[in-house]
Amino acid sequence: MPPRAKEMQPVQIKGLEHPGGDRAVKVAVGGVSGLYIQIQPSGAKSWVLRTRYGEWVERKDADGNVIERGRKKREIGLGPYPDVLPGAARDKAREFKAMLEEGIDPIAKRKEARAALAAAARRGLTFREALDRYATEKVKEFSSEKYRVQWRATIDLHAIPEIGDMLVQDIALQDVLRVLQPIWTEKTVTAAKLRQRIEKVLAYATVQGHRTGDNPARWTGNLDMVLPAPSKVSGSKNWPALQLDDAVRWWDDLRQREGMGARALEFQALTASRSGAIRFAAWDEIDFNNRVWTIQPGRKASKIPSNGKAHRVPLTDGMVALLESLPRLKGCPYVFWAPKGGALSDATLGKVAKVIHESDIKKGGKGYLDAVTKEPMVPHGLRSTFRTWVAERTRFDGDMAEIALAHKVGTKVQQAYDRSDQIEKRRRMMAAWHDFLSGKTHGQIVELGAVG
Repeated sequence: MPPRAKEMQPVQIKGLEHPGGDRAVKVAVGGVSGLYIQIQPSGAKSWVLRTRYGEWVERKDADGNVIERGRKKREIGLGPYPDVLPGAARDKAREFKAMLEEGIDPIAKRKEARAALAAAARRGLTFREALDRYATEKVKEFSSEKYRVQWRATIDLHAIPEIGDMLVQDIALQDVLRVLQPIWTEKTVTAAKLRQRIEKVLAYATVQGHRTGDNPARWTGNLDMVLPAPSKVSGSKNWPALQLDDAVRWWDDLRQREGMGARALEFQALTASRSGAIRFAAWDEIDFNNRVWTIQPGRKASKIPSNGKAHRVPLTDGMVALLESLPRLKGCPYVFWAPKGGALSDATLGKVAKVIHESDIKKGGKGYLDAVTKEPMVPHGLRSTFRTWVAERTRFDGDMAEIALAHKVGTKVQQAYDRSDQIEKRRRMMAAWHDFLSGKTHGQIVELGAVG
């Protein structure tokens, strides 16, 4: 057992000095067995509790006989003096000795507490701060400054006011719902993207050690239990599309307009392609000999993943004639180029559609409105118009129309075995689509075999 010493008074402890030499000395202060004050040669003092605990050790004589057996001697630091005064040091020594009697290692316990405190400090990160850190790395993936701004703006507008100042470890399902529910049915597309971005930010915070547990923004088995699927929400709608009965009149109005934007919109209508695919179409993608436009995987604004297949668009006589009529800009790779060079903006095609709509109204017409929403048609809605035409005015195969729209067709197994993109059949379909827009087959059912 540690030696018992007479309990020293605070004034006596204060007056203790180092006796000289280059080693620290320890003086028993009494009150608690094993409690010492350690004095450094510099005069600095600290509290030490000497005790025995932990593994058992044996001391043997020369013949190997055990002459002493006990636990290993250990010293536990209790803090510096005078930051820790004698009364507090004795209380802490008693507390540690009680822990030892219960089989608890006070040093290990203290390390755990410090680790927990450090972990809590690391987790003390707000959603706003986590977003800043994640966005710094995430936006490097985006090639367009415009998209970088849009990606961040959605979160800043809807999420930051609600959860921006919350610690990431405190964000729960109800907090995410508070962000999403106000816009889930009115702005479903935006809300769905917002949910994904919140999920990514919280996942980043988890990986960085700032939160633990399930991600409250996860969809499957989580939010899908309390929110309707985006595809089932009434507020989730298609892009405003051109009505089939208005198509010939609209096409005639478009053909009369001049400018690169009008020609780009014309080519988009003929090919039923996405606006991005049209705006970034390059001359080296056009094969006039085989009459094919090939959009490679991973190409800018193609919507085709880098690990996907190239999307081939068959060129009809009308498409080839349009392409051959276009002027080329020296040093610019794009088929449809902006006045200052580079690709056209998405707003350019939208503006052409808007001008055509407004011009028709000025002439006494009704404009070009979506049949359901009564909103003015937009370029992307032409894809819905094409799909409706295939379904209602032709006998072309629906899967073939889906291929033309660069959609996946069938199950993954079917996709693996059916690698044909039916390009020659689709060429006939797209030629029939051009005839429809031009008024040659308006209102008629187009027979697959009758299309040359």
